[in-house]
Amino acid sequence: SSGINAEYGVSGSFYRNKLKYFAFLRKRMNSNPSHGPFHFRAPSKILWRTIRGMIPHKTQRGMEALNRLKVFEGIPAPYDKTKRMVIPSALRVLRLKPGRRYASVGRISREVGWKYGDIVDKLETKRKEKSAAYFEAKKKLNALKAKAEAGA
Repeated sequence: SSGINAEYGVSGSFYRNKLKYFAFLRKRMNSNPSHGPFHFRAPSKILWRTIRGMIPHKTQRGMEALNRLKVFEGIPAPYDKTKRMVIPSALRVLRLKPGRRYASVGRISREVGWKYGDIVDKLETKRKEKSAAYFEAKKKLNALKAKAEAGA
């Protein structure tokens, strides 16, 4: 199964989306708030909950579908070596009109209490550096292979 990177955009200005999330944070069970609704702060959990709302998650089929879904901040270890997939129909450039405002879920999360944004950023920079070094080595190896095949 594959994973989804949660650093994506939401239509509407950042300020509007932040107000919407704060309105959601105000909603709680009056008699016992620990009974829910649960307000996730992490971008991956916010996306997971959004997708859950699009799935019949109370049926067996929906539960199985939701169990197959994996959402992450950044790209963790097992998935950093797999080929990335882009879903064209989900691209912001194709979904939003030019000039429309949008907000990233990562930034909204940081504003509403997610504490691990800096750690994820640090890990992602480290991963990107390792990935770039690997790609350079791979390019050199491919160039050598092409040279050897041309010489043979």
